[in-house]
Amino acid sequence: MTQTYLTTKALSKVLPYSEWTIRNQLKDSVLLEGVHYFRPFGGRKILFIWEKIEEDMKKGISALSIPMANGGVCHG
Repeated sequence: MTQTYLTTKALSKVLPYSEWTIRNQLKDSVLLEGVHYFRPFGGRKILFIWEKIEEDMKKGISALSIPMANGGVCHG
């Protein structure tokens, strides 16, 4: 399976969110490291995995769901 890697700038062109919102509000709360993005070679640059993001958007996670570190969701 081929994956599409996007920078924060490229992701902001696909999603209706600014780069600032992606970096400061979505990253590590909705978009999780190791699931939706990674840091190649241990650096500062972040690459988002578009297919994983799209897959989770289509799941329709409710507003009461709490994202878990392993990529799951708590409906508590």
